Amino acid sequence: MEPLIEPTDIPYLPRGVRLQGDRVRGIRVLQAPERAMQLDPIGDAILSELDGARSMSQIAADLAARYNAPQDQIAGDIRDFLTGLIERRMVFLKEAT
Repeated sequence: MEPLIEPTDIPYLPRGVRLQGDRVRGIRVLQAPERAMQLDPIGDAILSELDGARSMSQIAADLAARYNAPQDQIAGDIRDFLTGLIERRMVFLKEAT
């Protein structure tokens, strides 16, 4: 079952998971214990916004403004991308307080 991500949920990288640049290959990588994932520019843009303070809707609004794209489309792309990472336990969600 897919996790339901609400617009008010706050995504964040859990302890032990981090974004890192691979200077040799010129790529960005999401690293977690015993696994790594090469990121494309879209994945990097999304994950770079995860600060543990802003909600999904705030992140979608910021990316939509930056890339001059419809916020609904951006929000759907973010939700689809993060769902896979949540299932792999590389991204967590917390509810807004």
